[in-house]
Amino acid sequence: MIPLKKVEDLIQKHKSLEKELSSGNVDKKLFATKSKEYSDLNEIIKYAINYLNFEKIKNDLEKIILDNKSDQEIKEMAQIELDELNKNNLIEEKKIKLFLLPKDEADSKNAIIEIRAGTGGLEASLFASDLFKMYEKVCNKKKWALEIISISKSEAGGLKEVIANIKGKNIYSLLKYESGVHRVQRVPDTETQGRVHTSAATVAVLPEAEEVDVKIEDKDLRIDVFRSSGPGGQSVNTTDSAVRITHIPTGIVVSQQDEKSQIRNKEKGLKILRSRIYEFERQKIDEERSKDRRSKIGTGDRSERIRTYNFPQGRVTDHRINLTLHKLEEFMQGEIFEEMIENLTIQAQAEELGKLI
Repeated sequence: MIPLKKVEDLIQKHKSLEKELSSGNVDKKLFATKSKEYSDLNEIIKYAINYLNFEKIKNDLEKIILDNKSDQEIKEMAQIELDELNKNNLIEEKKIKLFLLPKDEADSKNAIIEIRAGTGGLEASLFASDLFKMYEKVCNKKKWALEIISISKSEAGGLKEVIANIKGKNIYSLLKYESGVHRVQRVPDTETQGRVHTSAATVAVLPEAEEVDVKIEDKDLRIDVFRSSGPGGQSVNTTDSAVRITHIPTGIVVSQQDEKSQIRNKEKGLKILRSRIYEFERQKIDEERSKDRRSKIGTGDRSERIRTYNFPQGRVTDHRINLTLHKLEEFMQGEIFEEMIENLTIQAQAEELGKLI
């Protein structure tokens, strides 16, 4: 049960914001924030009011049912209304609990996704490529914008590493559970005896940080320029266009060489660096607050095997929630990706709800 004081505070906050916003005296710098808060409260306020009035209405209906003077038909109608009231109260209680969960300020942000081939040699790079294609298909279906920031190809069409920016509505909240080790079990094209091999790729999803989120001082950066190498054409590696940026306080290093322009490489490098620093600081705060946490969902721990893609058996298994979908082909096409994310989100919310009350 939710403490009534928490529900009363929600209703009072809604009234206060409504009065403040309608007065026209809100600081311009705070207007957007307060409008967003009011809009969010609008979605829950009717449930809060119903929840607050639940006990009184329930008691009134029970009196009618227990009153010997009441007409039998009226008693039956009161019982039906009471059953409906109890059912709605459970639904409303869950909605309010979810609303009261601590908000992750990064959930509304765009995301930077980094995919790297792990153990397994060439097959790992091919799997990294398959994962990237899967996320591309998800983006197409959801009408999200995907921009490649950096890409490093291997032989036979695989990927050693790819970093991309994904933009849309609440992207990080939907993709943050993808961080971790993705394992594949299948027969590689190069395998002549049909043996199943196991290889892996790592996925890291970071909230895209804006300049207002992370202030990077020039004095904290060491920037080295060097000649680009690898794919990119002859003109790329004839000048010192590649950039390596080191953030001295955290030791985070970013290299960027995809562009012919040193300035453009620096811009892209700083975008990645900013998001990595933002995530570094978030994780540091999270660890301080949750040293006793045992759940791995949503932590972004890249040392953890989170999912297995078993091609011979046509199944994909998420180990954090013990969910197996026997639709691997559809999953790789981005068809049922939302089903996996929805289950991960529900599990994460359930764990947070357990801590709330």
